[in-house]
Amino acid sequence: MTGSAGHLGEALVRVLSEQGREVVGVDVLDSPFTTVVGSIADRDVVRACLSGVTEVLHPATLHKPHVGSHERQAFVDTNVTGTLTLLEESVAAGVAGFVFTSTTSAFGRALTPGAAGAPATWLTEDVVPVPRNVYGVTKTAAENLCELVHRDHRLPVVVLRTSRFFPEADDRDEVREAYEDANIKANEFLYRRVDLADVVDAHLLALTRAPELGFGRFIVSATTPFTSADLGALHGSAGDVVARLFPDQPAEYARRGWRMFDEVDRVYVNDRARSALGWRPRYDFRHVLDSLRADEDFRSPLAAVVGAKGYHAVSTGPYTVR
Repeated sequence: MTGSAGHLGEALVRVLSEQGREVVGVDVLDSPFTTVVGSIADRDVVRACLSGVTEVLHPATLHKPHVGSHERQAFVDTNVTGTLTLLEESVAAGVAGFVFTSTTSAFGRALTPGAAGAPATWLTEDVVPVPRNVYGVTKTAAENLCELVHRDHRLPVVVLRTSRFFPEADDRDEVREAYEDANIKANEFLYRRVDLADVVDAHLLALTRAPELGFGRFIVSATTPFTSADLGALHGSAGDVVARLFPDQPAEYARRGWRMFDEVDRVYVNDRARSALGWRPRYDFRHVLDSLRADEDFRSPLAAVVGAKGYHAVSTGPYTVR
């Protein structure tokens, strides 16, 4: 398990340990879930960690919040070189399955409509990424390395492009100022957010299915209630679309002084992950509304216990400095 001190790494270690699985967690940061402190770009560290290991989960990465605090070379070292090192050493160790955690941010400039008033974008695995920063570039490169190593060495690899599951505040000032944090996250479950527990389920299913799939790339996001027929209205009248699909939403939001977004610019489609992996995400917008009605937290217990971690040692807001 790489990135064992991070949001997903900790969650995966918790769940696997509860299942009685033996886990070797590696991270550059020490934590209660880290077995080995070291870099995944260090081949000696990786080789030692893989001794006796049968499966690899690889969520470790430099993230988008690091774009403003780390040099591009650091992204290449961790996201590209680190992934290649893990892949090559996994082949040498005879690993039976490898799951790489990627991101919907890899879509980059393909995420949003090209012109004002254009329909929202319907995003499936067929959409060609157009990375907008070094984070997207290196995650896309790492995905391609996963596919290359599978083809060359038959290592079973599944790539999961996850949408937002982090609990930190939104990075856009204008959004944070206009909406409560929980309001933002509730809205996002319609099209661009997934609960941490569902992400863990997807990873464990991917690990199980990797040998039969050989290679696969899947979007992991909460199941959207929207269809492609809604795309035109979503980019400008999203509230009307949501109220039609969920008649109880306006009153439930009004009770809290919340608002639906005026625009939804993209929709992540998880059909292939549900079909190929047998994945059944439990936390969607219907769950959010039902939880709000009961005055309950709409997060999973796992997401609540892992909580927020931040991305840097010193916090200066949602995006922090080195």
